[in-house]
Amino acid sequence: MNNTTVIKSMINAIDKPTIYITPDYVIQAVNQAYMETYDIEVKVGSSKCHEISHDNPKPCDQYGEECPLLQCVKTKLATSAVHIHSTGHGKSYCDILMKPIKDDTGMTVGFLEILDNITYASSESQKNKMIGRSDSFKSMLNKINRAAQSNIAVLLQGETGSGKELVAQAVHDSSKRKDKPFVVIECTGLSENLFESELFGYEKGAFTGATTGKKGLIEVADGGTVFFDEIGDVPLNMQVKLLRLLETQCFRAVGGLKQKCSDFRLVCATHKNLLELVEKGEFRQDLYYRIAGFPIHLPSLRERQDDIPELVNHILVQLDYQHKKFSAEALAVLTSYAFPGNIRELKSVVEQSVLLANDDTIHSSDLPEMLRNNARSPHTAKQLLSLDEAEAIYLKKICAEYIGSPDDLAKQLNISTRTLYRKLQRYGLKLNQ
Repeated sequence: MNNTTVIKSMINAIDKPTIYITPDYVIQAVNQAYMETYDIEVKVGSSKCHEISHDNPKPCDQYGEECPLLQCVKTKLATSAVHIHSTGHGKSYCDILMKPIKDDTGMTVGFLEILDNITYASSESQKNKMIGRSDSFKSMLNKINRAAQSNIAVLLQGETGSGKELVAQAVHDSSKRKDKPFVVIECTGLSENLFESELFGYEKGAFTGATTGKKGLIEVADGGTVFFDEIGDVPLNMQVKLLRLLETQCFRAVGGLKQKCSDFRLVCATHKNLLELVEKGEFRQDLYYRIAGFPIHLPSLRERQDDIPELVNHILVQLDYQHKKFSAEALAVLTSYAFPGNIRELKSVVEQSVLLANDDTIHSSDLPEMLRNNARSPHTAKQLLSLDEAEAIYLKKICAEYIGSPDDLAKQLNISTRTLYRKLQRYGLKLNQ
């Protein structure tokens, strides 16, 4: 049996979309799941991976995305990347695992590419999905996808308004527990009595007013996922009870004698630095290591400025203002603002700006005054445009007038094609091709 036959047999046994490609990007073997994912027909021996998955004539690194094949060549190790693919369902996120295949002499002769479709995120406005395309956003998606494949405890760390509950839901929806309950427990403001009755439930007559028994949230979550939001707010005296629950997954209802057990997956979130709280003696070290099995950093909006134009468009659609749009100058101001309240604050700013605007185009003068004052220096606001605003205006003019390929334009601007695409994405612009 030759190598090609072995590889074909191997990828046919994989239930995820899989191909075997040679270093020149040519697909030499493909499984059924891969062929069913894309509209473009795969011609074994001639089709190239980027032609099928991206509908691009050149490799993906020339269109603003990191090429996992090149990373494999560079490191000689398996690598992963999150890409936006052109599938039969439109633009879809895929988590790519690329593995080098070596011959008997140790030379790399090809690469195995295994794809995981990410259904909870999109690069374009879609209902109930996380929206973005920045590198920090893709890195987060990769970690979510990897965490979802196991039962490990996940700790989401991010600023207020960065979307922690949405990420927790994504971890659950991508796991084997997706058909079971997803239960949210708000830790802020929980008293000790409320903590026990909410989590563990209570028996009839357990306290005054308990005329009937009630199941606790932990029992309701059996088989599913429990999300402890703002876990850092749990008082120290209650942390030992929480630790006991997490270690044994067993509890007693308030007023009850019978021990109950619940099989649940643990996801926690906090905007606080828990290790600092541990050092101060305000958070148990053993509890920290129990909940922080797989930490995931949620990037702030400051770390994903390239996503702001698409997020703005998504919010406009959500608010039923899809007929309105922000000017390039207004988008430049938005992308230069720090957004301490993250996506929650961005949504508020968009809604205010829509109401302040007199027509369907929202200008920088329609943005809330506080944001305009913070986005530009008070000494230059009246006389000069910021560099971002000037760049946005210049690129907008080019997009309207330039006739030619993106590669040629990038050369004329003395930047890479990848940088050009990133700049266009940042300001919500597209070339006329």
